[in-house]
Amino acid sequence: MVERRPLLDIFTHALLLLSALALLVPVWLAFVAATHDLAGVNSVPINWLPGPHLWENLQEAWARGGFATRFATSLVVALGVTAGKIVLAMLAAFAIVFFQWRARMLVFWAIFLTLMLPLEVRIVPTYAVAANALRPFQTILDVTGLTALVQALSGIEISLEWRMLNTPVGLILPLIATATGTFLYRQFFLTIPEELVEAAKMDGAGPLRFLRDVLVPLSRTTMAALATILFVYAWNQYLWPLLVTTEPERATVMVQLSRMVPRGDALPQWNIVMAGVLLAMLPPLAIVVLMQRWFVRGLVQTEK
Repeated sequence: MVERRPLLDIFTHALLLLSALALLVPVWLAFVAATHDLAGVNSVPINWLPGPHLWENLQEAWARGGFATRFATSLVVALGVTAGKIVLAMLAAFAIVFFQWRARMLVFWAIFLTLMLPLEVRIVPTYAVAANALRPFQTILDVTGLTALVQALSGIEISLEWRMLNTPVGLILPLIATATGTFLYRQFFLTIPEELVEAAKMDGAGPLRFLRDVLVPLSRTTMAALATILFVYAWNQYLWPLLVTTEPERATVMVQLSRMVPRGDALPQWNIVMAGVLLAMLPPLAIVVLMQRWFVRGLVQTEK
């Protein structure tokens, strides 16, 4: 029998309503600003009702921001990061749960502890790797004297260099490691009955076949929930794309939005900027809406 507490229910719903308002008010103000001209945006008191200039502001923001190219770049990055994180997290969790090796828990906790290290903490070494991914190998050759030996014997100077700046690989590769995804997949794989594993072994299924034919179909809801979260995360990335895209035409949507706000004493056209914000919100919003049913199932794991 479920005990009913009317006061607790009222308090809970009031708290949820206030939280929803706190989240929706900024979005509403951005939408309203995108529907007015510059005078309407800067008017006092602030406008709370939409104006008639939404379509023209959207067109101006799309043209001024060059969003056709920016959206393509952001879409490639978001899909690449999402796919990379899911595959890497699944393989890591699969190795930790279903293979018996001594250091597996040590490796898991080492991965889990990286949750305490956000991108901002490791930004400098990550940028150094993106600037020249082969620098460690070059250092090994230099320290061991192989570079000098080859140059003395052949006159050829060995210089290893792979620059990932201003490339999709440089935007994607440093972001695909995911402790959260590994943890979620590990927790899901731990719920797989041992009888199912033994039955697969009796049928002659090897590790890769067991992963492909059993675990991947069973984890589709977990995969959908994780993919939704990761796509929004990758789409909203700002700091890393800002550092590695020194060429303006390589910028992502979020970086381009910041560049639409003028520096110095120039007056920002907030109606155009907010129209750009609305455009930038559309892809992640569409993903969340389309994946909502799978997202909820994946979080509560009501089916496997």
